[in-house]
Amino acid sequence: MTKRIATHSGTHHADDAFAVAVLTALFPDHILLRTRDPDEVAQADFAVDVGGEWDPVRGRFDHHQRGFEGTRTRLDVQGQPQRAEPYASAGLVWREFGPAYVRQLAEGMGQHLDDAALARIAQETDSALVRYLDLVDNGADAVAPGIFGLSELLSLLNTDWMEEQGLTREAHAALQMERFREATALVRRFLDAFLRRRVGQLLAAGKVRAGECLFDGRVLHLPEGGMPWTRIVVEEMPEVLLVLYPDAEPGRHQLRTVPRRMGSFEARMDLPGAWAGLRDAELAAATGVPDAAFCHRNLFIAVARSYQGALRLAELALQHPR
Repeated sequence: MTKRIATHSGTHHADDAFAVAVLTALFPDHILLRTRDPDEVAQADFAVDVGGEWDPVRGRFDHHQRGFEGTRTRLDVQGQPQRAEPYASAGLVWREFGPAYVRQLAEGMGQHLDDAALARIAQETDSALVRYLDLVDNGADAVAPGIFGLSELLSLLNTDWMEEQGLTREAHAALQMERFREATALVRRFLDAFLRRRVGQLLAAGKVRAGECLFDGRVLHLPEGGMPWTRIVVEEMPEVLLVLYPDAEPGRHQLRTVPRRMGSFEARMDLPGAWAGLRDAELAAATGVPDAAFCHRNLFIAVARSYQGALRLAELALQHPR
């Protein structure tokens, strides 16, 4: 059945754009209304950021009403409750439909995930993305400086006073609807990209754990390139100092250092300082590896034109005093 999805007219914000993007993806047979008319809102199957009600059973996802007390609890690094953060419409909709959205995307990738995996990815998405949209909408946190946040970037898609000059009421509403649809499409592009990466990380985890450990476990060899290995290695393999895997360019292999913790630029070990910024013949001369191709000047990546060459670079790096 066709679903009627209502949200407020006028200026859009990231929280309503996100919430509507989720609902329109899950219910492709829909009618989208941007209105503040109480009768139209009451007749909608879903009312997002409008209507003065929070009732998921009835498809009501507003957070502006007096007495609204919907919050998510943030946990500290030890997993203990830290503080309560208020929901906006993005979080309210994701709370109800996040796992279903992840399931739809995963199945579109030809992957079936169990309920626990769906719930975990949905929760990670809330922590990494959705909560920040809610914080901005509720005026609780600016999140990012300048315009470098999704909420601010989406706000740039709103019409401005110069565009609005001379427009009829109907033309103005049509232009605002066009911009709102642009915002929801952009949200979906980023959301889907994030989820594809998370699904990929989940599916790759077993392959990373099964990777061949070399040099007394200090080098992890992955037979496939492009796999997301960082979290598994950082959290589960404290002895691994370097990771070796095929480069995107055929025949080449990369050697990467391992960060001390997720999000850190500090590595468990750096590559030798004498290699910094060298390429081709210069790097080959410095290392004695004929097919050595490149070492980043910040000493976190080196490349050779063969597996054996990269393996030799790893061996030399491990011999270098740390």
